[in-house]
Amino acid sequence: MNAIIDHKLDESGAYRPQSLMREPSVLMRPERLAALQPSRVSATRSIIARAARGRWTITRQRFDLDHKARGIALYRIEAGSCVFSFVVHSFEPTAKGRTGRIIGTAWDMMGSLIEGEVTERDIELVGQEMPLLYHGRAAPETLIWCRSNRSGRVFDSTVAALAAGRQPDTAELAEATYIMRNTGLDGNGTFGTKSFLAFAPGHPLRPSLSAQMLTAYMMRVFALDLAHHLARAEGGSTAVELDEQMARYLGVGNGSALGLMFYVNNHPRLVDRWLRAHEQALAQAKLSDVVRGDGKVELLLRLIDKAIVYREQDRTQYTDFTPSRTIADDLRGIRKELVLFKERSDAGLPGPILPLADFAASLEGRYVADAVETFNSALIELVPDYADQLVDTLAVDEELIGKPEMSVARLREIIHADYGWAFGMDLTSERSRRYVWYKSANAEEPRRGLREEAPDAFNLGLDLPRLVVALDHDLAETGPRSSVARFLLTRPQHRRIVARVQALRGLPYHSPHADIMSEDFIPAHMTRLLNGAIHGLDKTQDAMGRVLRGVLMQGAPLPAEVATGSIDPHWFHPAEPVL
Repeated sequence: MNAIIDHKLDESGAYRPQSLMREPSVLMRPERLAALQPSRVSATRSIIARAARGRWTITRQRFDLDHKARGIALYRIEAGSCVFSFVVHSFEPTAKGRTGRIIGTAWDMMGSLIEGEVTERDIELVGQEMPLLYHGRAAPETLIWCRSNRSGRVFDSTVAALAAGRQPDTAELAEATYIMRNTGLDGNGTFGTKSFLAFAPGHPLRPSLSAQMLTAYMMRVFALDLAHHLARAEGGSTAVELDEQMARYLGVGNGSALGLMFYVNNHPRLVDRWLRAHEQALAQAKLSDVVRGDGKVELLLRLIDKAIVYREQDRTQYTDFTPSRTIADDLRGIRKELVLFKERSDAGLPGPILPLADFAASLEGRYVADAVETFNSALIELVPDYADQLVDTLAVDEELIGKPEMSVARLREIIHADYGWAFGMDLTSERSRRYVWYKSANAEEPRRGLREEAPDAFNLGLDLPRLVVALDHDLAETGPRSSVARFLLTRPQHRRIVARVQALRGLPYHSPHADIMSEDFIPAHMTRLLNGAIHGLDKTQDAMGRVLRGVLMQGAPLPAEVATGSIDPHWFHPAEPVL
């Protein structure tokens, strides 16, 4: 290992994890953010770990559905001292108004995650208000509204097989990876849902996105129950249930588009906090000692083996992202090097002071970023307790408050320290200003279009590099000892960007180093950061450079396993079932 790492010591002489955290100039490039993989601090994996640790129980209290899936279901979730109710209104599929987009007016199921026990009136309100969507209002104590649709042909063939007393075709399910697809998870104030900042410290769903991911898990619970119910209705006593291996293998489908770019713009503190948690956990893992017999390298090898098989069996077709076959090939190369690393370590040969940090650094530039980040996610599994503690800090206040008393000189210092990347960009050519961001008039869906085709559109995209450069230009014409308040009296157009720069000062990972107006910018990179690394989706497939499809919770343990705490902590990257 010849990689050179800048190790910094604290006052006691120990290495500090912060010294191994990547520089923003490396991590915040859009293509690198897109390569980050699901990990222990991703929302899906962290909610499963928390549920298993607390032995949460899920009880189906009501399942009043007919043979066409019309009716109501109710689940009770006990999470320590907290109780949640998951209310489901199920419908017979119809083509009219059925779409995965937000303009849809009909879904195969509507669900609501509500804190506490629910009354019949609460259940009725869900059925009355959710179809109204933007004109509806959630019942009190509602955390999440959700909607989902069956996967059509695959769902129907699964039910038909179970009704006939046999398991469905493994190849067909392996290609689809789910039988129900999420079409909306709304919370944190949307439609009158409860703000997550209202949760007290210690609340099981306080970390950002926890309520959404618990709801996604409940979608999977309902989808499996629905398939079994319809199979029994069709096949009677001949019907069987899905084999547990297959039930675990199936996740929840998901599709996301340009709206997540606005999420990245509007939630800079959350993006920074999550990336810092990821980098802190990774740095802590890199500091781990490697001692013969401690099992650390053996665990890494097992996780890499799982990832190789998962990638080799992946049937997804990718365009802008690295194909799974390429990632599998590079993971095999990393594995070979890790075996040699283990042999040298076991033999007691002299090596670097921080062997895992040196090994990880040596991979950069020699293997594709997706493979390197897969290895980084495996490293984080060496420090599960530390990573789980970091997840508990993922509750942030997003309000950006400026400091009008700050001097112009100090503000310029912050700009050049935190936004130096913006000053080296091409911000004037036609290519760099090719696109504009707006919302469609008919459905308020986010759009990114050519500027000349939407000349009257109000640009909703955060044009961060141009805003910062323009601000610095005007600040340079102002006395350095003058206050920001006095500056804004004469140039009020800078109020928003001034508040953002001041409120986020010193945070390393709050904004991608990107010009989102440029022809070279690929929106799917940001969607993949949110969906893959932060939410925890696997098999994130890009379409047209802006739409992302993937699967949630694939391989996650079943409710009975969560309730006993007897889960495989490394349930992700499941192999295709062999039945």
